[in-house]
Amino acid sequence: MLGSRFPDHSVTIVPADTSSRAGWALTSRDKGEKVKYRFSTQLPSDGGTMTVHALQAPGSGGRLSPAEGREPNLSAPPFQANVMPDIHPPTEGLVAPEPVRGCHVQPKDYAWFQESLAHTTAAGLMAFTGSGHATARHLTDRQGRKRSTGGEHAASMGIQDATHTLSGNEYVGTDHVFRLNGPRVEAFSGVDAEVFRLLTRGDVEEYRALVHASRHVRPRLTFDKDGGGPVSVHSDRSVLAPRLLPGQDEELPPGSPR
Repeated sequence: MLGSRFPDHSVTIVPADTSSRAGWALTSRDKGEKVKYRFSTQLPSDGGTMTVHALQAPGSGGRLSPAEGREPNLSAPPFQANVMPDIHPPTEGLVAPEPVRGCHVQPKDYAWFQESLAHTTAAGLMAFTGSGHATARHLTDRQGRKRSTGGEHAASMGIQDATHTLSGNEYVGTDHVFRLNGPRVEAFSGVDAEVFRLLTRGDVEEYRALVHASRHVRPRLTFDKDGGGPVSVHSDRSVLAPRLLPGQDEELPPGSPR
């Protein structure tokens, strides 16, 4: 919906919990004064309608241009801030309304918040490739920087786990093997090799410019004849390519789809 409303813009979905942890303590394990309430997604247990709680500001929209402070530098290292919780409504006359529970991004924090959103997006993309060290580069400690580097195998220590050429483009990522209703399936998840190189060295600004410039030719869904399976490329240049592992005809149980 946002993409159709703002065709000249790129739209990115960012996890609220992860991005908020760059400035606020959300749970008991986070150091700092806790935020006791925040907007969220509600999943019903009876299979009914999913409810999304969100904030909407009236107006025609626009950029978060700081009235005070600095311009954002998206390629600067992520910074762990400690923003006081609660939303403070505007003063009505001489009476200051009671604060509302939540996270309030004030003008002086606009630059930091834009940087945090950009790094959180980059971390999610790097996690899709299986590289913990590349993911950790874009996270603060409270967001899980140390957890992202724990237990990573040597093949992906800041470089990559696997590379594939799909539909003529080179991608970097990792392979997953699992069973799907019996047959064994291999799924490659990763990103465009150029995107991987940019984000492993922290060039978030250049990555965003690259993705924005190619937004009209992605996403796309194709079939890779060499790989033997579908290839789904998203607008952020991430890719998912599943395929059946060869030599399984004799292993399929009766009634299994081929």
